[in-house]
Amino acid sequence: MGEAFRFEPQGPVGAYQTFSVRSRPDRAIKTVCERANCWAWRHGWESSFDESTDLGKAQAQYVRTQSGRTFREMRTAEGLTVFRFEPGQRCFAEHKTIPELYLVRDGDHRGNPTGQRRVHTRPADWVEHMQEEFGRFNEDRRRG
Repeated sequence: MGEAFRFEPQGPVGAYQTFSVRSRPDRAIKTVCERANCWAWRHGWESSFDESTDLGKAQAQYVRTQSGRTFREMRTAEGLTVFRFEPGQRCFAEHKTIPELYLVRDGDHRGNPTGQRRVHTRPADWVEHMQEEFGRFNEDRRRG
């Protein structure tokens, strides 16, 4: 991959701020279904158990008494127990995601003269910060 195209900056390096989103590919963390864009969370799902086996009995009992999820229970002609779970609730999978870092630092590609760096904990805060800075920039530009 080649070097990024950049216009030559018109002002000193200290007149700029850099907003970036980064992630560490070596650090996955647990996340909830909604953030993982989980299909089961969006559409609901079914789980079937054969209660003629010890494992099937234990799994069905867990769903009924300990899972904490909302479901409808049915039986198939083959004797399986089917639990139909509605959308919008946590599935049984463990999801992982690579967290993103929402960064703001002074300077541009030439460096960070002040050493100032801020990591936002929420994407919405990072976006709001960027909008405020763009608003200041546009106001300064309008004034001349």
